[in-house]
Amino acid sequence: MRTSQPRTIYLKDYKVPPYLVDHVDLRFELFEEGTRVYNSMEIRRNPDADPGQPLELDGEGLELEGLTVNGLPLAPSDFEVTSGGLRIEKVSDAFTLGVVTWILPQDNTRLEGLYKSSGMFCTQCEAEGFRWITYFPDRPDIMARFRTRVEADKARYPILLSNGNDVDRGDLEDGRHFVTWEDPFPKPCYLFALVAGDLVEKRDRFKTQSGRDIDLRMYVEPRNAAKCDHALDSLKRAMRWDEQIYGREYDLDIFMIVAVDDFNMGAMENKGLNIFNSSCVLASADTATDAAFQRIEAIVAHEYFHNWSGNRVTCRDWFQLSLKEGFTVFRDSQFSSDMGSPTVKRIEDATLLRTAQFAEDSGPMAHPVRPDSYIEISNFYTLTVYEKGAEVVRMIHTLLGEADFRKGSDLYFERHDGQAVTTDDFVKAMEDASGRDLSQFRLWYQQAGTPVVDVTDHYDEQARTYTLTLSQHVPPTPGQSEKQPQHIPFAVGLIGERGADLPLKLEAGASDAPRNRVLELTGAEQTFVFHDVAERPVPSLLRGFSAPVKVRYPWSRDQLLFLMSHDSDGFNRWDAGQRLAVDVIQSMLGQPQEQTVDPRLVTAFRQLLSDTDLDLALVAKMLHLPSEAYLIELSDVADVQAIHSARTRVLNQLALELQDELLACYLRNREDGDYEPTPEAIARRSLKNTALGWLLHINEEEARLMALKQFESATNMTDQAGALRSLVNSDFEADRSKALDAFYERFSDDPQVVEQWFSIQAGSPRAGTLPAVEALLEHPAFDWKNPNKIRSVIGAFAGQNLANFHAEDCSGYRFLARHILALDSTNPQIAARLVAPLTRWRNYGEVYREGMRAALEQIQARPDLSKDVYEVVHKSLKG
Repeated sequence: MRTSQPRTIYLKDYKVPPYLVDHVDLRFELFEEGTRVYNSMEIRRNPDADPGQPLELDGEGLELEGLTVNGLPLAPSDFEVTSGGLRIEKVSDAFTLGVVTWILPQDNTRLEGLYKSSGMFCTQCEAEGFRWITYFPDRPDIMARFRTRVEADKARYPILLSNGNDVDRGDLEDGRHFVTWEDPFPKPCYLFALVAGDLVEKRDRFKTQSGRDIDLRMYVEPRNAAKCDHALDSLKRAMRWDEQIYGREYDLDIFMIVAVDDFNMGAMENKGLNIFNSSCVLASADTATDAAFQRIEAIVAHEYFHNWSGNRVTCRDWFQLSLKEGFTVFRDSQFSSDMGSPTVKRIEDATLLRTAQFAEDSGPMAHPVRPDSYIEISNFYTLTVYEKGAEVVRMIHTLLGEADFRKGSDLYFERHDGQAVTTDDFVKAMEDASGRDLSQFRLWYQQAGTPVVDVTDHYDEQARTYTLTLSQHVPPTPGQSEKQPQHIPFAVGLIGERGADLPLKLEAGASDAPRNRVLELTGAEQTFVFHDVAERPVPSLLRGFSAPVKVRYPWSRDQLLFLMSHDSDGFNRWDAGQRLAVDVIQSMLGQPQEQTVDPRLVTAFRQLLSDTDLDLALVAKMLHLPSEAYLIELSDVADVQAIHSARTRVLNQLALELQDELLACYLRNREDGDYEPTPEAIARRSLKNTALGWLLHINEEEARLMALKQFESATNMTDQAGALRSLVNSDFEADRSKALDAFYERFSDDPQVVEQWFSIQAGSPRAGTLPAVEALLEHPAFDWKNPNKIRSVIGAFAGQNLANFHAEDCSGYRFLARHILALDSTNPQIAARLVAPLTRWRNYGEVYREGMRAALEQIQARPDLSKDVYEVVHKSLKG
């Protein structure tokens, strides 16, 4: 085992930087054998810092070729190259530092800093990648203006890109050329970007609300030239929406997007030059599913919205990561809601939170939205920072209302433009703009864990009052055993016996009252009394998922059926169905195979399938049973095989009982004509493919023929992949093999589609057995250097195919540990993220628990383990 623990960084130890950098002039000489980087920095002593401190710059994996101050070379005795950077003891109050470094992008498998991908030079500098390019104070509160000249062979790399506007270009000797880029806005070095390659340029235009013309450019490999339109259209919709909703106009003359196959993240918001993982930006009807079209629209919007919430105003330190990510996720969620179905978007967001983020909150890696410490910052690009952080912003929006929230965001951007700030600064702007005191609310940033809200009620028929009592507690998490009550916006409605919402009068004799109200829970326990309630209502609690909390209330199955049919809140209608299905599945755990499903659940699904007046998008969501991952999260001690068996039995019985309705639903939602990614068309395809998948689960012969016909005649990837997935998840082995072979033969030249082909197999409980997954790793199309391929096989197996990953012989755990160790030396970021399925080992039954712990101990025993993996494994075993 390693002999020393990596250094822990603490928020409490933050100090302002001793030196500031005002301007950076970079020149990159790109060669096949390496890259030379010339870096000239205008530096001055920070008047707010302690005087007399040495100049310390960060640097990793660099060969120092030159070092000057004000143009004069430094003697070796004037500086020290350390294990993590460069130190100069004596400098003046203001000076120009010149640094020349030699780096090897072609050997960079970490995909941090500058690296080569498919013959293209590319950068990824967030969070701490710039130090792999040149010596620099690599921290987000150093904001400088950058001028960048890129030089390369013109034939190999005709496209040379960096941040800002291109201000100069020309030819050089030996067939080389250059382009100079200047960014007029100060930015931290994590937002620096460079791309050089043989790329196709796709152009568009956007006119801002003030009348400025913005040049939109997208750069892709030639084979992907036909896949750009959706991303460019999404970008224009996002730009217009941000002007209308937040008053934010784009500030440069050019906005660029580049698609890269090898990328650790989904995308990166580098100022004016967004770099995207190809899977998150390229789309055409015959290669991308509906989910991919929606995902691309959301990610393009997210990265564009960062131009203000992240770039113009950025985070002071990495503990404040949710300042930009939580706010921007909230903004892209608002955008997606406006572009499609708000109810469906809310269901999708809540599903991710309740399945994955709640699990993170209750595991050894639990941390506040604003963490207190970290060893490796890459490990804190988490669901808590992003998704829970977005929910925190959403709650502020709920408490303040749309108008005051807009005033708060305007004040925030105006007050802090060009600054690196904190979450407290964000909340303070909201307070100052609205007049609301959010002191207690700040606990959402400071306390880890998911609050649990217990609800009891009482109806007094004689007094015509209905009383709700809410009590809250936050479970202990690592390092935080005692928690204070939080400020929780808790939206409620009361539904009468005829299915209509009742008025909510919190004061006796009120002449008017809303039918949906946000209660503010601030104490450990509070009581709310509603007056003039003519009948005992059924409570609709936490409408719209108004806070990221767990609600406990003893609804009966009949009440849940009632809410499924009558709740005016679409989210709670879906939630009632989920709660009913969970209750039924859990009641089947450990029961004999002949145990039948509660007929009330069958009736509920029959009504859903037969009611043609309901919102199709909502019906499509309501037809999905709770996932195995969510059922595991709800278990005190999870028996994965028992959960898988119970859920499968419920699904099979429902499909058997509802064959006629499922067939009718499939036929009713078939469509002719050209593919359109409209909300209604997406809902129809989702309904159709869900019905097909259910019928294939019970090996229905007519459905088999329909699936084969759909697979062979599909005019879009959603239908073709939907049919393939249904066949792969069925017992029709010959059809499965034939379809998989045909799919691969058709799309073998398209990496993004091949990744779908991998994940459909690796994520299937029937097809994705461990030997089959091992075979996928030997497939010629699999590439250990490509994060998407790793995620599509290993990630899909461990994250989706829970029945096979959690095999009782623990072979899935040993498989994952082995490949984490293999990846740790080449790409520690990806290796660390793959550890997640093992981290909550304490929440499983004994057989699983011991196997997962053994896998973690096997990983921890590696002497030279990276900081990335060490932190996750160490906390998992310790916590």
